[in-house]
Amino acid sequence: MNIGISLLQAVPAGRVFGLDQQTLISIGIQLLNAVILAAALSFILYKPLRAFLQKRADRIKAQLGRAENDQNRAGELKAQYEKKLEDIELERTAIIESAHHVAAEQSRQIIEKAKYGATAAMERAAADIKLERERAGEAIRLEMIEIATAMAEKFVAHSMDAETQNRLFAETVAELEDAQWLG
Repeated sequence: MNIGISLLQAVPAGRVFGLDQQTLISIGIQLLNAVILAAALSFILYKPLRAFLQKRADRIKAQLGRAENDQNRAGELKAQYEKKLEDIELERTAIIESAHHVAAEQSRQIIEKAKYGATAAMERAAADIKLERERAGEAIRLEMIEIATAMAEKFVAHSMDAETQNRLFAETVAELEDAQWLG
């Protein structure tokens, strides 16, 4: 402030700015001081500032490199996962198709067994029916024999006497002994 006041006092009255020799020397000294100060500061601060900026640039490059590597790895992992998903989808489709084939085969086998079981049951039923027919036929035959015998007894009892009856009985027994039975 004192310099500003002394400059104002050095200026003659009526002039705002005096350009005399003293002012020019003073400006020259100030410029020289500024150049010396700038050179000294640049010499003192330039290398550390440049080293700091270089380290910062290297750190940023390293971070960019790591980020690029991470991005590449992420891309590779994404590709691997997509491949695994495709493989899983293919495996799922194969498993479903296999299950369909197995189910179809089991269904066919069950139907075959059911047909075989039905055929066997029908054959058993036919055999049972045949056996029952034979039994029924035998029972009817025996019943008819009993009825015929009863009727013959009644007829013979009414129409024959004891002597004729004994003679016919002996003849029938002899015939039965000679006859071959169908068995």
